[in-house]
Amino acid sequence: MDGATTAWLLVASALVLFMTPGLAFFYGGMDRSRNSLNMLMMSFWCLLTVPLLWAVLGYSLAFGGSGSFIGNFDFAFLSGSDIGADNGEKLVWLVYLGAFATITPALISGAVADRMKFSAWALFVPLWSLLVYVPVTFWIYGGSDSGGELTGWLSVRGSLDFAGGTAIHVNAGIAALAAVLVLGKRKGWPKEGHPPHSMPMVMLGTAILFFGWFGFNAGAGGLTDGVAVQAFANTFFAAAAGGLAWALTERLRDRHFTNLGVGSGIVAGLVAITPAAGFVSGMSSIWIGAAAGVICAFAVSLKFRAGYDDSLDVVGVHMVGGLVGSLLIGFFAKPGALGEFEAGLFNGGGAGLLAEQFIANAVTIVFSFVVTFVILKALDSTMGIRASEDDEVDGMDISQHAETAYNLGESTMAR
Repeated sequence: MDGATTAWLLVASALVLFMTPGLAFFYGGMDRSRNSLNMLMMSFWCLLTVPLLWAVLGYSLAFGGSGSFIGNFDFAFLSGSDIGADNGEKLVWLVYLGAFATITPALISGAVADRMKFSAWALFVPLWSLLVYVPVTFWIYGGSDSGGELTGWLSVRGSLDFAGGTAIHVNAGIAALAAVLVLGKRKGWPKEGHPPHSMPMVMLGTAILFFGWFGFNAGAGGLTDGVAVQAFANTFFAAAAGGLAWALTERLRDRHFTNLGVGSGIVAGLVAITPAAGFVSGMSSIWIGAAAGVICAFAVSLKFRAGYDDSLDVVGVHMVGGLVGSLLIGFFAKPGALGEFEAGLFNGGGAGLLAEQFIANAVTIVFSFVVTFVILKALDSTMGIRASEDDEVDGMDISQHAETAYNLGESTMAR
């Protein structure tokens, strides 16, 4: 890599890493005040554990070797990462991809808010990262043959995922559904309301996510070229379209605009453009973002009809948004200046790419759901994963961390 590319990937790594604290603020503000520190800690726990797991084993299994289904141990324990002939190329990729691995399990935390024991979360994160995230990542991005071509079986089949729509958002979204089915509903849900306790905190988290997502998408191609510029622009436009579409949907459906809707719509647009960011151009990003904003705005209400308690709408935004963006690649993909890949239906291609997008996501959904369900059932049978009813009433901040986010009564007395 030249110096410009190395510098960009270092910046992109920092941007992606910054997204995990952004997600913590986003989720922490959406939750009730007595549980906000717990939400922050669940994301920060991923910052503590996943990078170390990634350095020791995860990166090697996700990207090493030339197999079809899983990597090997060639890069385990940071083997081969010393600065040498490659001038740090392998190391900068390890760090950049490790930032992706860090935020992925953190996405799941929003679904299990208010009721999962933190000790269970502490074990779930490394287990899920190794047993679910690593294999799916390898299938889509992993392996390399003698010619430098990817060998993961889904990529060989021809599915496209530029920056993690399937491997990250659909993967984490369906895992969130499995988690809430094992955990069960929160006490009082859905009769009791659970409104966000701090919308400024939610919007701050949205802004950080928006900012960091430019590294998430524009860095994924690994070059400082036209594809990076296109991915950057697509991210910008899709986020705006997603936020506006959700806001307008709320206005027509509920007669008002909300900050929560705008923030959720921006994130939905960002999620949807992630798999397509380097494969589409022109107005495509706007259509993809707008479609995600509308569809996800309706998808988040499905939990009330279906009866699953997805606390902070991980399924409705991340799984559904990831699916929207991934499947729309089959319509909008435009090869040529952006690279050599199959064209979408709207650009002269056939239905082959759309079929491969469907297969890749279907495989990910089945695998992630089943393995996540098994992991949580095993943890539940051995240590229990659900907080007690008293702990849930007292709040997860006090019961799990012996802390409170706000000491307003004490401050008032002091005055």
